[in-house]
Amino acid sequence: MFDFAVFGSLFLTLFVIMDPPGITPIFLALTAGRPAKVQRRMAWQAATVAFGVITIFGICGKQILNYLHITTPALMIAGGLLLLLVALDLLTGKSEEPKQTKDVNVALVPLGMPLLAGPGAIVSVILAVQRADSLAGQVSVWCAIAAIHVVLWLVMRNSLHIIRVIKDGGVVLVTRLAGMMLSALAVQQIINGITQVIAGHH
Repeated sequence: MFDFAVFGSLFLTLFVIMDPPGITPIFLALTAGRPAKVQRRMAWQAATVAFGVITIFGICGKQILNYLHITTPALMIAGGLLLLLVALDLLTGKSEEPKQTKDVNVALVPLGMPLLAGPGAIVSVILAVQRADSLAGQVSVWCAIAAIHVVLWLVMRNSLHIIRVIKDGGVVLVTRLAGMMLSALAVQQIINGITQVIAGHH
């Protein structure tokens, strides 16, 4: 009743796209300077939001995109631009926003979406759900989706120990590094989107 091949392939795909180890510095940069309790809550919230978004798109993503006439490349380019904005924030160190607003936002945007539940993950899930025709296939797909979010949550939660070790100077460094990686990721996503548009026109 369980398709391990389907589970494995989707889990690996999402692992590569959502990249738990790669999220760590970005998560630390975005949650820096919060009390430990808040940081742990944000890890939980980010994973939950990502799971929610992915679930919605998994169930009715094709319909949403068709209804709004959004192509996959458009989704990729939009996600890329969003990430680029966040990356520039991290790089320029404009993190001196009022704490209250930041507490609300960062676990949801950009952490939950579009960082974790980004265009790549959303599209992979939509395709996987469509491809899984049997009940076993569907169960495996949803188990894989749940599993990767548990992994993400655990990685983010445990990455908070790292921040205790590297202290404030380290956090600044991590923030800049995260900004660099994120901007590269964002640009790559935009390029992929544009490439697909061009390929589609030929």
